[in-house]
Amino acid sequence: MRILLRIGGYAVPYWKMLTIGLLSMAGAAVFGIVWPRFVEFAIDSGLRPVREEGRIAGFDGSELTVILFSLAVVAFAVGRGLSAFAQTYISESLGQRVAYDLRNRIYDTVQRLSYAYHDKVQTGQIMSRATQDVEAVRLFLSMVSLRLLMIAVMIVVGVGMMFSSHWQLALVSCATLPIIAWRSWAVHRVMRPLWVHIQASEARLTEVADEGLGGIRVVKAFSREPVEAAKFAAAAREQRDLQLRQATMMARHAPLLQGLSGIQQAATVGFGAYAIVNGTLTEGTLLFFVLVLALLQMPVRMLGFMITGFSRAIAAGQRVFELLDARSAVQERPGAVPVENARGHVRFRNVSFGYDNVSAVLRDIEIDAPPGKVIALLGPTGSGKSTIVNLLPRFYDVTEGSISIDGTDIRNYQLDSLRAAIGAVQQDVFLFLGTIRDNIAYGRPDATQEEIEEAARAARIHDFIMSLPYGYDEWVGERGVTLSGGQRQRVAIARTLLLDPRVLVFDDSTASVDTQTEFLIQQALATLMEGRTTFVIAQRLRTVMRADEILVLEDGRIAQRGRHEELLTQDGLYRSIYDLELRDQEEALGPTAAADAPEAETAPAAGGGA
Repeated sequence: MRILLRIGGYAVPYWKMLTIGLLSMAGAAVFGIVWPRFVEFAIDSGLRPVREEGRIAGFDGSELTVILFSLAVVAFAVGRGLSAFAQTYISESLGQRVAYDLRNRIYDTVQRLSYAYHDKVQTGQIMSRATQDVEAVRLFLSMVSLRLLMIAVMIVVGVGMMFSSHWQLALVSCATLPIIAWRSWAVHRVMRPLWVHIQASEARLTEVADEGLGGIRVVKAFSREPVEAAKFAAAAREQRDLQLRQATMMARHAPLLQGLSGIQQAATVGFGAYAIVNGTLTEGTLLFFVLVLALLQMPVRMLGFMITGFSRAIAAGQRVFELLDARSAVQERPGAVPVENARGHVRFRNVSFGYDNVSAVLRDIEIDAPPGKVIALLGPTGSGKSTIVNLLPRFYDVTEGSISIDGTDIRNYQLDSLRAAIGAVQQDVFLFLGTIRDNIAYGRPDATQEEIEEAARAARIHDFIMSLPYGYDEWVGERGVTLSGGQRQRVAIARTLLLDPRVLVFDDSTASVDTQTEFLIQQALATLMEGRTTFVIAQRLRTVMRADEILVLEDGRIAQRGRHEELLTQDGLYRSIYDLELRDQEEALGPTAAADAPEAETAPAAGGGA
């Protein structure tokens, strides 16, 4: 009931529509169940002269009564039709509006949850809850809840009229109702956990499909189509078996209801005929009982559908509210202030961090980066480089210590304002389906064409864009698959540069480009980094040599720090990285690797492919 009441709470804002729907439902129920009473009156009025005189004679004035009751039956049929139309339209409209609100709430919640949540929950699970589970809730509101109330009204009114007409026959006619109620409740108790499994199975099916289609290029490259097909078939088989199980259960339940309905009719006709012979019942009253039972048969048979709808709505609601109740590990503090006139002085003070309570990823990190300083982060895979830059915009919160910008703990800043002040180019570049212009202006939709082109020139992608048939209106495929890795990287850099942030974060942002393109990007960034605090994760020699300070990380700690020339004179991890990875780059670049770095800014600009 807690879940159902919470679902109903989403209908409260539409209380006017809900009120009209309830009134329409009550009208449809009353019009639908009361008209047999007029049939009873018409029959008894027409047969009264026969019973009184023992012969067929004129109606003696009762003919008008029969006609009036017949017209009343027609009027009630019309009223029932109009009420049913209003109820169906209102209930469907109500269900669609609640589904719309729920989907928006889900998407808004997912957008605001921190990285920690997305690290644990797969995309397929979220998609399933936003689509299939919300659809189950919608069906409950539009097709189950109001109709169940209508069935309840019909049963109460119908049974009440039967007992007011002939209580002995009513007892016979309603003898099976307790059995139906008990059986329906028993089936519901079994169906509810089954629908929980069905909903979870649908989510797994979505997960497998999303993963297989999202990684289709890798699947084809390794000829793993049969394996992925087998994984999908296994998930589909589980879904099929669970659906068959619930269908079998309902198939067993429906014949029982139909059989009980038949027994009700037979018992009513038999006992009613006996009562007519004994003179305690009229023919019209017996027909009234038969018609009422016939009208109640369909609602009673629909109880199976209602049980399924209730069980599925509870299971779906449980999954939807589990997502809506999720709380982000990163919360904005009350009274948080916006970042205003930021200079970009970043300090890490004794920072430690762990994704769980078992093991720490970072330990005792100390960084002082005043405006204009370039910090390069180096280290083997898993040393904590990306984690450091993810802590800065509060994608995660530190476990110990603090991070400040301009002397203020970043936890005291408003999240949106903080992230607007930090421009990040992630290691995994993601482009949205749309035009190149849309992707560059993603963070600033109001940017002018001149500003967009200026950012593209700075990222050394403008010339390439202009070489495309539609220029900045060229359509980018899903996830940017129509562009090369280097082109996607430069579009992402342009997107960040357009924000004009005070703090720049480049997470391996030149790893996917060739040496010439990297040189052009570094040439542009050299000017853009002036006056801005910059954190760079890179394995390219040019990037390392430009840094004001290099932090060498090992097992989550800063093992060494200093400039390139200083660290080369020391025996340590940096010297090992240089010998294994950077020395070859220096030999390939020749003596200009260091000496000509400033002169590189006078090199001719160029665009082109990656």
